[in-house]
Amino acid sequence: MSLRITSIEAFPLDVPLIAPFTIATARLDYVNNVAIRVQLESGAEGWGEIPSLHPVTTETQSIALDLVSQIAPAFIGKNASEWRSFAPQLLTAIPKYAATRAGIEMAIIDALTKDWGIPLNKFFGGISNEVITDITIPICTPDEAHSLASEYKKQRFNVIKTKIGINIREDILRLTAIREAHPHCDLVLDANEGYSAKQALSFLAALRSEGIEPNVLEQPVARDDWEGLGQVTRESNIAVAADESCRSPQDALRISNENLATVINIKLVKSGVVGALEIAGIAQSSGIDLMIGGMVETRIAMGFAAHFAAGLGTFKWIDLDTPLLLNEDPVLDGYTSIGPKYSLDTIEAGHGGRINIQN
Repeated sequence: MSLRITSIEAFPLDVPLIAPFTIATARLDYVNNVAIRVQLESGAEGWGEIPSLHPVTTETQSIALDLVSQIAPAFIGKNASEWRSFAPQLLTAIPKYAATRAGIEMAIIDALTKDWGIPLNKFFGGISNEVITDITIPICTPDEAHSLASEYKKQRFNVIKTKIGINIREDILRLTAIREAHPHCDLVLDANEGYSAKQALSFLAALRSEGIEPNVLEQPVARDDWEGLGQVTRESNIAVAADESCRSPQDALRISNENLATVINIKLVKSGVVGALEIAGIAQSSGIDLMIGGMVETRIAMGFAAHFAAGLGTFKWIDLDTPLLLNEDPVLDGYTSIGPKYSLDTIEAGHGGRINIQN
């Protein structure tokens, strides 16, 4: 049967959060993402997702919906097996909208692997059939953080990621509460560009004076503050992850060549699928550890990312927890989860997830 693309459609994907998700640069009360459906002439159907977390993503939901309707005609009739060639075409067409490019790539690859009858993790290398994710505590009060950490300990999450970057004193109080509730968990701290290099180093010194040693400090400074990122990496004596600072293979090369970070956080919606593969290769060849994460997405995008990470098998840190923060699950089928463990071995083809669209 033909692998020609016959349609690319976009649908609003609106889901409430259990609680507000606050980071240093944004607050989200409700997910307003976009689901992408690609259909092939063979009848295979694939799904992708575009997150909307402005200003972290360029897209709002309405912009993403418009972009997909504009770009779709250029790909109708193309062979889905040529998916790697689509990335530069998408980059040329919509250079400022990485999340939209990634969502379209996801859906095309999902449709292709559905047609071929291959689970997505096998398509990407087949190293594993599962991933173990962390869980995120947003910027909140110490009491709320303590309660969440205690609950996550009961659910057997051994890695807690918490957002920081607005107020150093409040960040330390929150971390003290988390450590009290979950004494032996690994700690990933994500500043989302909230600090200067000087503030980040002062924060770490104050945290250590409280007897707390984090495992990773993610994106401590503004994404274009290369000097500051390198300074924190050199002087902090912990793993420093580049997230917002690494949006492309070119960024990854700079980080590697100038020793600006010891971890790179790959997010498919920053770089696209093809770009993510290239970044992973650069990091591996440079001895840089890998983290995989996302924005605030459902099990469509997080399922794709889980298969990507399990297939490559090269990620030290897994941060794919956002479906656990949603008040509803709009996704049918896909991976199954118990606590931090996402199991992919029941999926026959693609990432397995889909949305029930009422036509």
